Amino acid sequence: MPITKSIPLLKWLLRRMSEHRLQVILNVTIGLLLVAADLAFVWCTKLTIDIATHVRHDVSLTVAVASLIAIVLVQLGLGYATKWVRAVLGMNAQNRMRRQLFARLLDADWLQLRSHHTGHLTNRLEQDVSTVTTFITENIATLLTTLCQFVGAFLLLFWMDRRLACLIVVILPVFLLCSRLYVKRMRAVSRRIRDDEGRIQSLMQESLQHVLVVKALEQTGGMASRLHHQQQTLHRHVLHRTRYASLSALVLNVGFATGYMVTFLWGVTSLEQGLITYGALVAFIQLVGQIQGPVRTLSRFIPIFISTFTAAERLIELERIPTEYAPSASGAATWSGVTLHLDDVSYHYILPDGSHGRPILRHFTHTFAPGSITAVMGETGAGKTTLIRLLLALVHPSAGSLTATGPDGSTMPLTRATRCLFTYVPQGNTLISGTLRDNLLLACPTATDADMVEALHLADADFVMDKAAGLNAPCGEMGGGFSEGQAQRFAIARALLRRRPILLLDEATSALDSATEQRVLQRIVSARPGVTIIVVTHRPEVLRYCTATINLERLPRDGK
Repeated sequence: MPITKSIPLLKWLLRRMSEHRLQVILNVTIGLLLVAADLAFVWCTKLTIDIATHVRHDVSLTVAVASLIAIVLVQLGLGYATKWVRAVLGMNAQNRMRRQLFARLLDADWLQLRSHHTGHLTNRLEQDVSTVTTFITENIATLLTTLCQFVGAFLLLFWMDRRLACLIVVILPVFLLCSRLYVKRMRAVSRRIRDDEGRIQSLMQESLQHVLVVKALEQTGGMASRLHHQQQTLHRHVLHRTRYASLSALVLNVGFATGYMVTFLWGVTSLEQGLITYGALVAFIQLVGQIQGPVRTLSRFIPIFISTFTAAERLIELERIPTEYAPSASGAATWSGVTLHLDDVSYHYILPDGSHGRPILRHFTHTFAPGSITAVMGETGAGKTTLIRLLLALVHPSAGSLTATGPDGSTMPLTRATRCLFTYVPQGNTLISGTLRDNLLLACPTATDADMVEALHLADADFVMDKAAGLNAPCGEMGGGFSEGQAQRFAIARALLRRRPILLLDEATSALDSATEQRVLQRIVSARPGVTIIVVTHRPEVLRYCTATINLERLPRDGK
């Protein structure tokens, strides 16, 4: 990977590591203590054998054995502590990063966020966050202690036999050369594997969400075939990565086996010549393991680095999604009467290649007076839903202005901050899994049962109170357990709990029969006088309750 690309990633990882310095410090400290304990165990093993073979007489065998037992107990205690630090603080680190990114995505610009598939976003929040947090809280500490273990074992072996120590470490150039070739080939493969995983998750997620459509179109086999095709692509990339990993491991294992045999033959020859003790031979074998073990561990860090850098790049891409501009809107939430002004507003969507798409609105001007009830009508694609999104500042006009004027005459542009003026019922089923109470409390967490019962009555959904579960009736994913009409009425009740001066209904009664729709609108108008209502609808029956009507026309691509 080019240095110019690595440096920003390393800086980003260091910033994230500083947020979890406690766990990093604890893991490094425990790791260093384990290294010291391992080297002490090697030395005590040599001492014990030398005492048992009557080479040493200055220390009793009892003291040597007691020292070995004490070191083993320390090793066991440190291992236990490591597991708890990783389990408790490691989970906290993952939860914190995942929560931060999740909150940022919720605050992200709506159009920019829509360019990313939810399956890919979920994959990054789950797998990539886990990869990065494990690296910065555990793998970095493991890397540092592994290097210390290598240096400590080499110095101890060098103190015991200089020539053998220097001979053992000649395998390092082989390791470095192998890792260099491995990294160059594995970088792109790892990225492709992550992208494949994201596509597979997206396909499964969408298929299960729209299983009714899949069944109705008799495409259960077709979707399974698409999944199989994507899995085969992932399988090919994984095999590609495995070939490089296996070749790298083979080269390293040959080097390690050579080093072990050299050490063994060197030790046996020296023992035969009386140059070393049997305890020294055992120490040699243990130390070569403590030298080669870190090298083997470092070789495993190559895919870890590749995976972490890939995950970091994908998370940085999420962080680069711009957040919504949120200027101050002090006092706006308490306004009881609001006038909305749309002055010479034009809007067109931006295509993926950056070019302008078909114009949706052109030179549109309108004023929504306080307490007015306005029907927004027009053919599909005329811009009805886009008008609602402009009012909510989910999208921004290509030209013109949208402003809100309060009862005191103060005016402010419509931005994220002025969403406090609106309550909104979008198209389709917008209920979440949980209970009906959970869904209603989304709009007003402090609402009482009486408030919720009143809102359900206004939305003609008070029938739910006749059921045994009442407000605690379970609600499945996408409103599972309720009909489309019931789900729409619950969504309207949820919006009414918010009690804002402007109510936006975007085809919010499309699943209701005409009589129910009229009853709901009658109750809202009677119970909430002074509330400005903007209704996107195709039904002319709604016009009898409206004080104004907007008829939008679909504009041709040239805007004429």
